[in-house]
Amino acid sequence: MSRASLVFDLDGTLVDTAPDLVRVLDTVVARHGVKAVNYNRIRNLIGFGARALITKALSDACVVVPDSEVDDMQAEFLTLYSQDIAQLSRPFDGVEETLAVLKRRGFDLSVATNKPGWLARPLLEALDMSLYFDTVIGGDEPDAKKPDAAHIYAACGHRATRPIVVIGDSPPDAGAARNAGATCILMSYGYSAVAIESLKADVILRKFREIPSALQSLLK
Repeated sequence: MSRASLVFDLDGTLVDTAPDLVRVLDTVVARHGVKAVNYNRIRNLIGFGARALITKALSDACVVVPDSEVDDMQAEFLTLYSQDIAQLSRPFDGVEETLAVLKRRGFDLSVATNKPGWLARPLLEALDMSLYFDTVIGGDEPDAKKPDAAHIYAACGHRATRPIVVIGDSPPDAGAARNAGATCILMSYGYSAVAIESLKADVILRKFREIPSALQSLLK
């Protein structure tokens, strides 16, 4: 069991990044007369990227802008976000202590996130979480990002020559696990835009602290 590779999603699984992402989104769309977005409606779209958040905020406010202007808004969003990436973001409850336990037990830990790598690594560094992971692979770095299996293989460094467990919160994670022939654990507190029960994970957990005991059952 100790040689299994655990591949974690980032946003919505390890770190609650929604407060910072919505903070930046509000700043960007306010310049087009859009008031503060509905936090709960936007939260579950975070896994689809900055452009999807901007488009949804504009659509909800019935504001139409040219694609070129959306491009500019996306660039501004990424710049502002990168400048203060962890102002409000925090690890979910139990994440750090559980990662430490898994590391001590000899698991290989990595991150496969659709967030660009040039944002993912600074976020983890700002939160003092980089020490837990051997590899962090952003969505802009593998041949194809989740739900493609290539993203999972790039993160764990092998093509299922050892057991792989993908731990996430949304459809791209479940799809990537399925495509990689990996076991799938989904966290129910995350950012899924669909009912998590519909994603057919091997296990759905409510608390990150439940992962070690779940692994004992899954990796017999």
